[in-house]
Amino acid sequence: MFTIDAHLDLAMNAMEWNRDLRLRVDEIRESEKGLTDLPDRSKGTVSFPALRKGNIGIVVATQIARFVKKGSTLPGWHSPEQAWAQTQGQLAWYREMERIGELKAITDIKSLEEVVSLWQSGVSTAQLPIGYIRSLEGADSLVTLDHLHHAYQDGLRAVGPAHYGPGRYAFGTDSSASLTEAGKALLYEMDGLGMILDVTHLCDKAFWDAMDIYQGPVWASHNNCRSLVDHNRQFSDEMIQALIDRGAVIGGALDAWMMVPGWQRGVSDPNEMNCSLHTLFQHMDHICQLAGNADHIGIGSDLDGAFGKEQSPYDLEDISDLGKLPEIFAGAGYTAADIQKIMHGNWLQFLRHALH
Repeated sequence: MFTIDAHLDLAMNAMEWNRDLRLRVDEIRESEKGLTDLPDRSKGTVSFPALRKGNIGIVVATQIARFVKKGSTLPGWHSPEQAWAQTQGQLAWYREMERIGELKAITDIKSLEEVVSLWQSGVSTAQLPIGYIRSLEGADSLVTLDHLHHAYQDGLRAVGPAHYGPGRYAFGTDSSASLTEAGKALLYEMDGLGMILDVTHLCDKAFWDAMDIYQGPVWASHNNCRSLVDHNRQFSDEMIQALIDRGAVIGGALDAWMMVPGWQRGVSDPNEMNCSLHTLFQHMDHICQLAGNADHIGIGSDLDGAFGKEQSPYDLEDISDLGKLPEIFAGAGYTAADIQKIMHGNWLQFLRHALH
């Protein structure tokens, strides 16, 4: 089934993990044998061939670069200007992938429909360009609001103001504070441009501030349920209901620590923790029960977001295995129409309203 994945760190994998995503997943793993600099070496799950094999024709692909003050325990760049330059290097990679036909940028309704038509035409997906909507995960790299305008002109269509810890515009996961004045100004500017606000990673206080201030389209590209795994990274039922009321779509994430309670990074094993694709279904189904329908969920896998098979569902070998989800939903009584919504329809409907 044609599938949309609303969160992949493609450029980070290419530029910081030094992965040639044109290779098959097994070839990337082989090229990393013996490397120990990162815990997910030789365990990656994402590549262009795997996306095509899984009929994943549209993705939301990130730029990401955090600014950190001296003494921070988080990795990042020591000035917003350095962070901006990092995101521009990531943009250069996306452009190069466009030039050679691996990717096709989606920035408006016309380009969206072109990609959808191409992937639903019935031709072999083996050589099709993968459509991508560019999103900025954490806004620290926007040195000024003029930089936001520059990024928008370059095709940026979604922004998540925060990532982990305290940020220049908003506080994110494992931190807590109301939106800064700069954060409020950023939201007003994004609203004027008609951009998508990604509330993923916003701390609770910043989330509620943003929901009050922002009048434009809102999504949560990769978030699971706090009622199932109690952590501030997840959304409470009250937050999920607020997103449902706004017409948002919430992407189910496949990072194991967000899926099962008690996960210990670098220690826990997906098999031992019984972390499977059905576990993701449980989070997505919980949102459907709150909504009373299947109109507000999709996939936002976050696969290879600084983790690999060691922290993914045990029944997922690579990203093409997202194709197992329809059978899981069907087995739980979801209709064929609902499953189409979950795999691509909800994201498509959202994008058709959000893009100009």
